Amino acid sequence: MTDAPTRAHVAVVGGGIAGLTAAYHAAKGGARVTLLEGSADVGGKLRVSEIAGLAVDEGAEAMLARRPEGLELVRELGIGDRLAFPGTTSSAIWSRGALHDMPSGHIMGVPADLVALARSGVLSAAGMARVPLDLVRPATPRGEDVSVAGLVGARMGAEVVDRLVEPLLGGVYAGRADDLSFEATMPGLADASRTHRSLIAAARAVREAAPASSGPVFTTLTGGMGAFAQSLASRVTELDVTLRTETMVRELRRGPEGWRLTVGPAREPELVEADAVILAVPARAARRLLQEEVPAASAELGRIGYASTAIVTLAYSATAFPRPPRRSGYLVPAVESEGVKAVTFSTTKWPYLLDDAPGVVVVRCSIGRYGEEQILQRPDEELKALAMTELARTTGVIELPVDSRVTRWGGALPQYSVGHLDRVARIRGAVAGAPGLAVCGAAYDGVGVPACIASARAAVARVTGDLKSRGESETTGQRRPVPEQKGN
Repeated sequence: MTDAPTRAHVAVVGGGIAGLTAAYHAAKGGARVTLLEGSADVGGKLRVSEIAGLAVDEGAEAMLARRPEGLELVRELGIGDRLAFPGTTSSAIWSRGALHDMPSGHIMGVPADLVALARSGVLSAAGMARVPLDLVRPATPRGEDVSVAGLVGARMGAEVVDRLVEPLLGGVYAGRADDLSFEATMPGLADASRTHRSLIAAARAVREAAPASSGPVFTTLTGGMGAFAQSLASRVTELDVTLRTETMVRELRRGPEGWRLTVGPAREPELVEADAVILAVPARAARRLLQEEVPAASAELGRIGYASTAIVTLAYSATAFPRPPRRSGYLVPAVESEGVKAVTFSTTKWPYLLDDAPGVVVVRCSIGRYGEEQILQRPDEELKALAMTELARTTGVIELPVDSRVTRWGGALPQYSVGHLDRVARIRGAVAGAPGLAVCGAAYDGVGVPACIASARAAVARVTGDLKSRGESETTGQRRPVPEQKGN
């Protein structure tokens, strides 16, 4: 009898949505998988807990429905019947002392419909008059990349940046338009702008190319996005993945036949041997782990900044509001913010929540932008006071909430600063020189759930290809050379 072939061992570092997805697909492909997560639980920023008796997300509360990866995985897990869609897509911007409906016909705040923009009242008369000059101005010279504020401001004026573009970017990246990359944060518009002198014309071209009826923009699950992570974690364990929480990876080094990970406390180190490793951790953690073996990638990872945020969730009696909230939420420009940058009326946006608590209004207030970490040093009670003051000025609610929760996300959102796409290409190029190694997650190709899922699938495909090549080489007797062991 011949021995059964040994299954390749893949170690996945990080248990957020990218790490769970990587473990799932690697195990489905036949690998033996160990997932190593430093915190007490998996799921990363997909986490749900109760407030006023309702299960409400503490982190990400939706995913794009127009990218297929998230919906595909939900259905593959057999929980497609739990998909929920917004009860309303109406949103607003707080500008010049009042709430204004978000103007239709824009691409991340860059207007395509000037009539809708004028009707919204978001801009002043002077700011509105500046916008159409984009249609007649000569082309704006730019290199391979430019900041969003640099290009949009030059074409349409600073007011469009301050009161439309930056609030939307702040909602996605908690970033600043004068730092964020136009190419990385608005890729569709960036592509179109290469063939259109005017940004308005480019935005119109992007909208005209979109499907006529593409359905809701966002979706979630009943029970919250945290339920998505929990379902994926359950399926991963069914696939016989070894899931180890509270297991910090302290060092990553190449071994004779693959990789060697040092885990656990320094006083009791443990070595984990793996044929391949997928790093599904934030850039800072990946930088530390790659410092010795892939220093070029480590250096580039160190240039990716992160924004910290806090989510203040408040539950009110429905009678506390002079008028029931009719919008899904609103954004607050940095130039007018008193701390809160975005407000979501969760029970309006997601009507399924009312099935369990019809007399409650749940509101999520997001606090914190890149470079504003000092505001997050305030105690929880002060952050709650900021959120309640914000709601008082915009909705008139003056009663105290019946329940509240403050969730802090330190270093939560990677900043796609100018040059991000080239930076990621250099990281991946350097990692490609280390067979059996891949990186994935929000730091690279998009911060949303579908983008992280796609990133994880690509990482699994990369290490699977490396393992297959190594297996074929060993079968023909041409073993892969053992890399030089540095420092061992």
